[in-house]
Formats: sequence, C-alpha cells, structure tokens
Amino acid sequence: MSDARFFNDEPFLNDEGPDLLGREQYAQHAVELLGRVRAQTEAGVLALIGPWGSGKSSVLGKVIRLLQRQDDRENWLIAELNPWLYSDLETLTAALFSEVRAALPKGRRWSEVRKTLGGFGQAISPLGKLTALAGLDSEGLIKAFSDRISGDTSASAAKRKAEEALRRAGQPVLVVMDDLDRLTPDELLLVFKLVRLVGHLPNVYYLISFDEQTLLDVLQRSDLVGNSEARAREFLEKIIQVRLDLPAFRERDAAAMSIRALNALLDSHGLSMTPGEERRFSEAYFRHLQARLQTPRAVKRYFGQADATLGSLVGNVDLVDFLIVTFLRTNEPGVYRLLGRHRAELTGTSIDPAQRHSAQQPGERADRWRRRLREASVAEEHIEGVLKLLALLFPTVQKDLGNGSDTKAAAQRRGIGSTDYFDRYMVFGIPDDDLPEAAFDQALAQVTADAPGEEAAELLLRLRNDTHRITRRIEQRRTAGIRLPAAALLKAIADSYGQLTAEPEMMGLVNSGMSLQFLARDLLTDLPPEQRAPALAAMAATPDGTVLATRTLHRATNPDSNDSEEVQTTEDWSLQARNAVTERIAQHLTPTTGRPTEELTESDTDLIWMWRHTHPDSLRPWLRQRLDNGWEPLPLLGKLLHPTSRPHRLIDESVLAGLDAMFGLDDLYTRLAPLLQTQTSNNSPDEHHANILQALREHRPSQPSPHNGTTT
Repeated sequence: MSDARFFNDEPFLNDEGPDLLGREQYAQHAVELLGRVRAQTEAGVLALIGPWGSGKSSVLGKVIRLLQRQDDRENWLIAELNPWLYSDLETLTAALFSEVRAALPKGRRWSEVRKTLGGFGQAISPLGKLTALAGLDSEGLIKAFSDRISGDTSASAAKRKAEEALRRAGQPVLVVMDDLDRLTPDELLLVFKLVRLVGHLPNVYYLISFDEQTLLDVLQRSDLVGNSEARAREFLEKIIQVRLDLPAFRERDAAAMSIRALNALLDSHGLSMTPGEERRFSEAYFRHLQARLQTPRAVKRYFGQADATLGSLVGNVDLVDFLIVTFLRTNEPGVYRLLGRHRAELTGTSIDPAQRHSAQQPGERADRWRRRLREASVAEEHIEGVLKLLALLFPTVQKDLGNGSDTKAAAQRRGIGSTDYFDRYMVFGIPDDDLPEAAFDQALAQVTADAPGEEAAELLLRLRNDTHRITRRIEQRRTAGIRLPAAALLKAIADSYGQLTAEPEMMGLVNSGMSLQFLARDLLTDLPPEQRAPALAAMAATPDGTVLATRTLHRATNPDSNDSEEVQTTEDWSLQARNAVTERIAQHLTPTTGRPTEELTESDTDLIWMWRHTHPDSLRPWLRQRLDNGWEPLPLLGKLLHPTSRPHRLIDESVLAGLDAMFGLDDLYTRLAPLLQTQTSNNSPDEHHANILQALREHRPSQPSPHNGTTT
C-alpha cells in the first residue's frame, strides 16, 4: 500500500516510514527548546524559519503532536491562530483571546483564568468587536456596555488580573501562527504588535513560522521599516527571542524524498520500472529535474501532478516520458503548450519545408529551439536543461542538437516522440480515435482464438480507417519479440484489404494498401515455412484477399521488391503457395467466363495481373481460351491498362514484359493486327484504346521508336 498523500497540504509521507529529512528529530529539538525557554522566562516568541515549501508546516505539526502527547501537569496547551482571517488589531486580539480560552481545560480550576482573559479582551476591544470574543447578541452587547461604564474598565487593571490568573494556573500555552510571510505589510505589523505588546502574558508563548527573505521584503514595504533590509532585520530581532532555522534541504534529501515519492506513485498504480526505465529517469532526474525540485513541497507537487493524471494512461504511455512531460507541464506550462503547437515537427511528420529546416545546420536548429523556449517564458538559467529534456523525449530535437536519434525506439516504447502516441500525453487519456493497449491486446487474443468480440471488431474497423497506425502498432509488438497470431492476423488483414479508407501518409507516397502489404509480408515470414502456404490459401478466400495474398507472396520471395514476373525462389513452401493461390485466382475468375470483356470489374483485372505473378504459364492458355471464345483483345487491354496523363508512357518495358507473360506478344500482335494497321486519331471516341494501340505500335518488334530512335 502506498504511503503517499499527494492531494492535501499536509506532509505526504506518513509517520510510519523512515524520517528521511530528520524532521521528527528536529521537532523533538524544538520541544526541548520550548521547555528550556519556559524555564528561563515566563513569556517568549520563537520563530521557525525556512524557505517556502521547505516543510515548516510539517515540523509545526510534529511539534504540536509531541506536545499533546505529554501527560504530566506541565503539559503545553495549544492554541492555533490564523492571522489571515483578521484585518485589524481589534479582531485579531479578540481572536487571540478566543483561541487561548478555547485551549484551556474545561474544569473549575480554569474558570477564573477564563473569566479574567475575557475581561482583559473586553477591556481592550471596542464594543463592536466584543461579539467576536464572547458571541454576544444585541441584548448582551447592551449589558456589556453597561457593565463597562459602571465597573472597573481599566485595560491595565484587566491585564493585571489576567496575568495573575495565568501565573497561578502555572500551565504554559503555546500560540502557533504559520505562514506569516503571506500577510500584507499592515497585517504583519498588526501581528507583531499583538505578539510583542497586547499578547505578552505570563505562560503564553508564541511559535511563529515564516520564510525570512519574504518576510523581510514584506516589512520593507511598510511605513514603519521603509526600504531598508537592515532596519527590517533589527525589527525582527526585537520581536523574536529564539530562531529555529529549518535544516537545509540537501541534494541527498531531495533525492531520497523523490525516490520515496516515486515508489509511492508506482505502488499506488501497481507499476514498476524496468532497468532501462530506471536509467532513463535517473538521467533526467539527476541532470535536470533535481535542480528544480529544491523543497519538499516542490517534490510533492510534482509527483502529485503525476499521480493525478497517470490513472488512465497506465500501460498506454511510456512511464519515463510521462514523468518528464508532467514535470514540464507542472514547472514550465509555456513549454507544455509549445509541444502541441509543434506536434508535426517534434514527431517527424511535418511536410512543410519551412518547418523542417533541412538546410540548417544542427547548431542553427538548436538555436531555433532556444528562441522558442524563451518565447515560452523559460528563465534563461533553465533554457539548456529544458532543451535537453526535450531531446530525451523527441528524437527530432536530439538530431537538432547534433546527436544521433532513434525514431523507432520512441515508437517502440510508446513515447511522446511517436505520432501514434503523442496525443495521449496531451489529453491525459486515450483519445476517441485511438485504441487502448489493453483493448488492443484483447483484440489480438480474440483473433488468435477465433472468438469474435467487441475488441476484435473495433480493431478490424480501425485497421480499415486508421491503417497506418494499427499496422505500426502490430509491427512494434513484432519487433519487441511479442508472439503474435500471425496466421489469424493474415486472414483478418486479407478480409479487410478491399475496404481500406485511410488517407495516404508520407506526403502521399505510402497508401494504406502498401502498409498492409508490408505488414503481411513480415507476418508471413514469422510463420514456419510449412505454415506459409496454408496461411496464404486462407487469405485468398476472397478476391481482394487473393490480391493481397499474391502481393504478400511476391514481397516475401523478392527481397529487393523488384517487379519480376514470378516468384524468385524454388523453396518448397513458395511453390506450394504459388499453386494454392493460383488455384484460388482461377476459382474467383470462373464467373467471368460467360461475361463480355466490357463487364470485367477492377477486381477481375487485378486477379488477372496477380495470376501473372503466381503462374504465368497457366494464365496464358486461360486468356487465349477466353479470347478464342468471345473476349475482344483491345477492350481487355483497356481494362488491364489504366489510363494515364502521359499516353506515351502507357506501356513501358515492364508493362510490355507483363503483357508478354500474359498473352505472348506475337499472339497479341497477331490478334490486334487489323487495328494496328489502321491509324486512329487520339480524338477518336475511345481515346484510351487509341493510346494503347499507338503505344503498341511504338513497341512493335523491329519498328523504330519515335521517342528514342531505338528498336525493341
């Protein structure tokens, strides 16, 4: 169970753990000092002094608890007074006496002390303030006024009675006032007037707390002290008898507290760090974060912010990246906003040349980031540290600093430097257009078990409309050594292949079909050789799946990705796969037998081209049979060859080789001879057919090409 208490203004490490900063020992020292001060004087003012966030409130709390545990007659009575609540001396005085009276025991022995304190408070307070002291209604206020003018109204006499009663009681009262440095100059002078003059009573001691430099700055804005730090210090020396300077918060203290806070954070979310994560976070902490976490409050605030936003991100982001981003969001909000503005550049997906600055040298690009950090209100002394933190997060910034970068590593660890995961760090959760890691893994499990479920359905839907990101996430699991259901995924991918709607990436160079083809190739090669042919046959259950199966086979057996006419290996599995896919192609094309050429669909022509890759020797007689039985060669070529804006490139050498494999060029030229001999105009009713004929004329054997003057 975590011992962290991040979301309050109390110490966030409980008393059961080790006293990392020695605060318990220091509080015990303060209690002992209070005893010594009491032995030497019947009244006194002690000050606990330390910077904001250094743990003064924590020590005060420990002092109070230690005093309350004492069980002898000399117990200290505790009165806590918050000066912020009162705007003038009269109400503050009334509040002091109310708090002291409330701290007194309820027994008969204390009734006289109670009465005399009330009398003193009434004597020095305007009638309008008496209600704050005694809770009087209007009738009581009239009676109090009558009592005052008819009785002994001397404030001095009332004070003497109160002093005598407090002396006789013989039990010390400690008035605790925290955070005096947050008062205005006038409020601060009121408090000191109360402590030094009005509230200077026997057996009443004060323990006040403040940040000294801040308090001196406040005093220098008052009319009493003026703009003189020396006079401000002299004034404090007259008020305070004993200083309790809080021990300095050393680097080792900060590290120890941060480690404990980190462990508490991890424990509360059921997490642990890998050795690699520990190294990365240690580098970020000791080189950059530690210098900014100089007080216990800063440590608590930082890890509290991490705890507040980590919940839904557990397992969905890189833990170290998340902690660094949280530090920037907490301590440099301008930088955090800057990240969103430069998302594309930071993730390496920018296509704007003005943003990429490819022509600039690393030093120039680094200076550009420094300018941006200054514009984001980063203090000059923190510029380099923040810049290096950005380099830890983003390979692009690392490169801008002149160092090597690894964009794949950022994606592999689900880092903010990956375009697929960036948004998770900015919305503190999983965006609606994203799929949580747990759901992703559950979907893969359902695909493996052939057990359709909500998660698998969502994965397949996103595979169609968010193809690039889903394929990258599957690839990340592959490269991480996670065993995937390769055969089942290949079948699922094939079923989705004809329904892709995702936009192209990389400036339009990579469409969603290509992303699936590369993933399918990798998944196929992950399978043992004996399982590859059955997997491809299963992929080819549909026409679209057959197209993907063929292209997958082609990519897997052509490492250089050339566009050769058939599989470039004679391994048993590839020959079996070629035969199995060819059989599927023939099955899917069977319905075309009774249809005219003009009714061939794009899927049909894709299958014909795929057959050319798997087994051209069986495709050629099939096509000749179709041509002999009614298909027209020119309309068939019109279906197979898509129109282009550059007609003279409609048929290049690779296309010509494909046509030769499919038809045999001699047979094709023979069938088209009458049309080739008749010169047609490019403005004919079917311009595409005319362009095909012209391209074939240019590539006819032994005929000079009008474009390059060579023969083919």
